[in-house]
Amino acid sequence: MTRFIDDHKEAFGVEPMCAQLPIAPSTYHAVKSRPLSARALADHELEKEIQRIYDENYQVYGQGGGQDEAGMGHGVSVGEGY
Repeated sequence: MTRFIDDHKEAFGVEPMCAQLPIAPSTYHAVKSRPLSARALADHELEKEIQRIYDENYQVYGQGGGQDEAGMGHGVSVGEGY
C-alpha cells in the first residue's frame, strides 16, 4: 500500500489518500522511516548481480535464465530452495 501512496502522493497528498485507504498516516510514515530489512538489501544486491550477468550475455536470457546462470556459474544463491 505504501508503494501506491508513493506513486500518487504528488497528485493527492499522503493524508488525503490515507483517509480513503485502510492505513493511518502515522503507519505510512513509520514504514517509510524504517531502514531496509536484511532481505530487502540482499534482494537489491542480487538484482544488480543478475542484471550484470544479463548484460554480459548480451541481454539474451529468458525469464529465470539469469538466476540459473548466477547460481551455477557465479556462486550466487538465488530464489527459494537454491
